[in-house]
Amino acid sequence: MADPFDALRLPVAPVAPDPAFAARLRRRIEAALALPEGTDMPRAEREPEATTTSTEGATTPTGVTPYLAVTDARRALAWYAEVFGALPRTEPLVMPDGRVGHAELELDGGVVMLADEHPEIGFVAPVAGQGSAVTLHLHVPDVDGATSRAVASGARLDRPPADHSYGRNAVVVDPFGHRWMIAGSTTSAATARRPHHVDVSYASLWVPDVERAARFYQAVLAWRYVEGSTSQGRRVEGVSPPLGLWGGQSHTTTFVCFAVEDVAAAVQRVRTAGGRAEEPRHEPYGLVADCVDDQGMAFAVSEAGAGQGVGPPAPARHGELVYLTVGVPDADRARTFFASVLGWRFSPGRSAGGWDVEGVRPRAGMYGGSERPLVVPMFAVDDIVAAVDRVRTAGGSPTEPEQMPYGITADCVDDQGGRFWLGQLG
Repeated sequence: MADPFDALRLPVAPVAPDPAFAARLRRRIEAALALPEGTDMPRAEREPEATTTSTEGATTPTGVTPYLAVTDARRALAWYAEVFGALPRTEPLVMPDGRVGHAELELDGGVVMLADEHPEIGFVAPVAGQGSAVTLHLHVPDVDGATSRAVASGARLDRPPADHSYGRNAVVVDPFGHRWMIAGSTTSAATARRPHHVDVSYASLWVPDVERAARFYQAVLAWRYVEGSTSQGRRVEGVSPPLGLWGGQSHTTTFVCFAVEDVAAAVQRVRTAGGRAEEPRHEPYGLVADCVDDQGMAFAVSEAGAGQGVGPPAPARHGELVYLTVGVPDADRARTFFASVLGWRFSPGRSAGGWDVEGVRPRAGMYGGSERPLVVPMFAVDDIVAAVDRVRTAGGSPTEPEQMPYGITADCVDDQGGRFWLGQLG
């Protein structure tokens, strides 16, 4: 009688392994082979998630995966999770000597692997101050917010957030020496507010003490900051046009950079009109040249964002620059200079001897008789009475709010003697 187990046994047929399982196994073997000789790789307590779904419903990473060497992997894992929102995919593999031999993070829909450096096998972390051979591209919904978090948590700002034709991005170097380009889409508001020719593309308050100024304007206007390239610089977050603070100055004023379509041509016009202009230089945000007019007022011209503009200007938000008052010794001379350099057109202003500058955003006016060139800014506020109270509390000196045809304003002096205006504009 035939053995039923033999009679009923199906023939042995080879079965292709699940592709997701095969990919995960291959990845673990490759990671194990990269470890120093003699090190065992324990099984992970849970299978990693991944980025591409197979026909069986499992997931596995695809494409090129960066593998970072760092000097402190445990700190790096925590930093990337806190700052960039990275999620762990496996439990870190810890070496017998205590170093992390392998770890994986899910970030921006992809995978980043990292480990403590192992110089004995040529796996070394970047050296501080010596640059990075690779830039990691990270897409985020809020470029400014992500950049601010990174810098506040110890990253170095290499390039501040700026809008480009392909979107908005910034560049930082993390505390472990790796360079990141933080990128996102240009918002519709930012696009609508892009400067056109001769608009203000950037403004900076020149102050004696930058830390003191930062505290004052944070208290009055709720400004938030990102540190600049040096200890004297601060960049104000989330305002248009971009604003900054620059310390170490002997007197307070506002330094203004104007958008132009051709920096080299603008430099030539400055020189022809009797001013001084440095040679154009390339900055991360575009081509720029520092200039001085024929009465000693410093300014700059930049191709950053210059174009025809898109749509009408958006309404100013609390804390944003809305008007510039330019004081000069000789108004007629200044009008001639800026008409030839920037193409400014003028019409008589409301005050005697004053002039409105036509077609510039934010709006601007000019007056003569100033002892030296001085640019006084006006900032928008939601509640001018409350803002005036904050100026007093912070150590400044405001006038009482006054009704004007265009809104309610107050003339103020900050706690270092710098003049500015507040405007609740209607």
